[in-house]
This record gives sequence, C-alpha cells and structure tokens, in this order.
Amino acid sequence: MLVDARRGLRVGAVLLTGGVAVGVLVALPATRPAVQAVDDTVWRWAGAVENGPATAVAVGLSWLGGVWVTWPLRVLGLALLAWRRHWLRLAAFALAVVTSEALIGPLKAAYDRARPPDSLIETSGASFPSGHAIAAAVTAVGLVLVLSPPGPMRWRWEVRAALFAAVMAVSRVYLRAHWFSDVLAGILLGAGLALGWPALLMALRERSASRTGRAGRG
Repeated sequence: MLVDARRGLRVGAVLLTGGVAVGVLVALPATRPAVQAVDDTVWRWAGAVENGPATAVAVGLSWLGGVWVTWPLRVLGLALLAWRRHWLRLAAFALAVVTSEALIGPLKAAYDRARPPDSLIETSGASFPSGHAIAAAVTAVGLVLVLSPPGPMRWRWEVRAALFAAVMAVSRVYLRAHWFSDVLAGILLGAGLALGWPALLMALRERSASRTGRAGRG
C-alpha cells in the first residue's frame, strides 16, 4: 500500500494531530471566540457569493459526499479487495471506515455545536465535526491508497481524491450547513485515518517479519 510505512505514520499523525488541534481550539473557552470569528467571516462570505448556479453545484457535491454515494463505494471497494484477497488492504480500509464512523456520533454529542444560521439545505444533528468531510476524506483517500499500486499514477489520483474531499467540504460551508472549522477538522481526521491505518498495519507487518527473520537466523 505504501512505499514507506514510517513516513505514512508520520504524515497520518500530523493530519490527526491537526484535526485534534482544531477540536481543542473549538472547545476551549479561551480560543473559541477567535475560531468563531473566523467561522463567522467565512459564513458571511458564503452568503455574499451565493448564486443559483453555485448553489446547484454545491448541492450536487454535498450529495456526492453523502451516505448514498460513500457507502456503496466503500462496499464495492471492500468487495473488490476481498475478491483479490488483499486482506491487509481490506483490513486497513475497513478499520479506517469503522473508526471514522465511530468517532462522528460521540464527537457531535460531546460538542453539541449549533449549525450555522440560514442553511440552504436541510440539516440534522450537531455541527462539529462535519460527518460529510470525514466520510469523503476516508472514502476518497482510503480507496485510492488500497486500490492503486504505488507510483506516479497513484500520486495523481491521491491529489484528485484530496481535492474532491476539500471541494466537497467547501460546498458544505457554502451551503451554510457547517462552519469552516467543522469541515477543516473533518478533512484532517478523515485523511489521517485513511492514511494512518494502512501505515500502521504495514509497520506492524514489517516488524513481525523482522522478528521472524531474526528468530530464524538465531
């Protein structure tokens, strides 16, 4: 899955740390007003640029990041990995999906953050973090990692996957379904899990193989 598992672990850790940092800034009374000021500025910008064509595109992108698209893609990806008998890749992607979904509900309940006013689409539940952003990042980045072989082509697809997740997240901000900090945390957490689990499983496999080799030589 990865050429360098240790590098993947480092990058995944940085992404996850970034997501946690955003969550801490949103949660702490000392920093929450500054975060909200940035969120309010972006919210006003979204209202200022609102127009019919942009709204139609944003609604479409939001739908692409929803459960009716992400879950079928996840199931198809897992089925393909099982058919190819790529068990480590299957485990990595499954763990990324399961842990991401397990995080969303408790985090929303813990923060219980109100949604932005004047949303252009129907929303439900708390605002932080963005479930759409987490799911899009885990699905897009994760599927490219486990289905594509390492090399320049995969790098190009990873860039496309990251851009899709980012643009989809921006669509949620434009639609005023989420604050900017909601989607920023979601993208970082989702991408961190999508990269971190493959890197961790590969690192564990490499360590196990190294120990087995040393035991055989002994």
